[in-house]
Amino acid sequence: MASGSSDGREPYDEEAAGSRRPLELGVRDSASASASDLRSGNIITRHQLGSTKTDTSKRYLEEWHKKQSSTDDVRKSKSGYFTAFGVDLSPDNMAVAIVYFVQGVLGLARLAVSFYLKDDLHLDPAETAVISGFSSLPWLIKPIYGFISDSIPLFGYRRRSYLILSGFLGALSWSLMATVVNSKYGAAFSILLGSLSVAFSDVVVDSMVVERARGESQSTSGSLQSLCWGSSAFGGIVSAYFSGSLVDTYGVRFVFGVTAFLPLMTSAVAVLVNEHRLTPGEHAISVSGSGFVETSTQHIRQLWTSVKQPNIFLPTLFIFFWQATPHSDSAMFFFTTNKLGFTPEFLGRVKLVTSIASLLGVGIYNYFLKAVHLRKIFLVTTIIGSALGMTQVLLVTGLNRQLGISDEWFSIGDSLIITVLGQAAFMPVLVLAAKLCPPGMEATLFATLMSISNAGSVTGGLVGAGLTKLFGVTRESFGNLPLLIIICNLSSLLPLPLLGLLPKETADSDDEETKHS
Repeated sequence: MASGSSDGREPYDEEAAGSRRPLELGVRDSASASASDLRSGNIITRHQLGSTKTDTSKRYLEEWHKKQSSTDDVRKSKSGYFTAFGVDLSPDNMAVAIVYFVQGVLGLARLAVSFYLKDDLHLDPAETAVISGFSSLPWLIKPIYGFISDSIPLFGYRRRSYLILSGFLGALSWSLMATVVNSKYGAAFSILLGSLSVAFSDVVVDSMVVERARGESQSTSGSLQSLCWGSSAFGGIVSAYFSGSLVDTYGVRFVFGVTAFLPLMTSAVAVLVNEHRLTPGEHAISVSGSGFVETSTQHIRQLWTSVKQPNIFLPTLFIFFWQATPHSDSAMFFFTTNKLGFTPEFLGRVKLVTSIASLLGVGIYNYFLKAVHLRKIFLVTTIIGSALGMTQVLLVTGLNRQLGISDEWFSIGDSLIITVLGQAAFMPVLVLAAKLCPPGMEATLFATLMSISNAGSVTGGLVGAGLTKLFGVTRESFGNLPLLIIICNLSSLLPLPLLGLLPKETADSDDEETKHS
């Protein structure tokens, strides 16, 4: 992809997105970042910990299902809420959607960060890739945030309070970038804080969505994922064009300053979360010394018991290897800006196209692919994505101009197609992770699964940085860039023999059977 994005597997987690993937420093669009992880929903508040917490969660889950089955038709026709992707936009769902929207709109600073590292700090492609990997570290320890949120309520709240805290932390990180940061170490630290802010808020909304999605069919779970990622993609569209034009007109520091206000939206929407406030007695029980240690130990034991089950461990292993293949994003960013002379304003237009393509990818998955077997989706999208990724070689070698296609138009078209495919390919990762979570362990286990996915993404980025260094690709030397692109794209095919690790059941029929059993 000409713009420097690869396969779109990581949401600005992504994960993710890769994963909602972590924040990346190339021109990768928010479709891949991440998460990178997901959710919406009418939450089932968990008031207790340990065995009491598990029993309470199950009881609320059973009551919610009973209420849902008796009022489903009313909610569909007379709920009074607007719907998006088949999901009611209740206050809870709106809060989750807005948090995801903020993650997407934070892409306003992504180009500014890339140009700041390249032009102000004069870093090479390999160095920018390393800083990107370092800034992604908060996404690798997401289970800790889930455990903190579940076990240590602030001011009586386990969800609202941490959303508010995350918003303020994000505002602080970008304020530092706008004012006092003047070195690569300071930049890495500030970006790390911003990544921590997004990762923590992501875990909070993860717990809300997983509680809603668990036990539902793949189709219903896919609708919830689509709402979340559609919101993120819409946020990316809102910020895309201005991410380049503002850098061109006002400079990177101004963009960082504007971005500092955006995380405060996360703090503001916390009031929409329908959460029961713990009484002083409940609060004391949850954080008391011996009780806290006991429940913590039990929580860790439950997590280990869940993760080591073959039906959870094996699919997770596949997701890790699927995300861990190297990419050449940083090298392509330097090539398009230094060699082809793409301006921030033009790259902003490319980002606008990829943001729209991301939303299109979510829609394609939601309406055409969410009932398709996961193995088939991974197989087809991986093969097609690897083949399309090779088109970057045409841009690097100038063959596109021999075909009568300008660099600009080739870049836009290439980015659009690959982003649509990448987003459609990443959605099943989120659906699969949500489906693997047993009751009582939703937030922590889902965070664990997505952390493993993000670890794969970071691994891929660091391997890509190593290959960039090995092939001698620098800010001025791009002779071996075609070979780097070919190797990175072929490596994406390596996880395909592991497709057998994914669940065998058909898309919805077995889900419905599991739901009713």
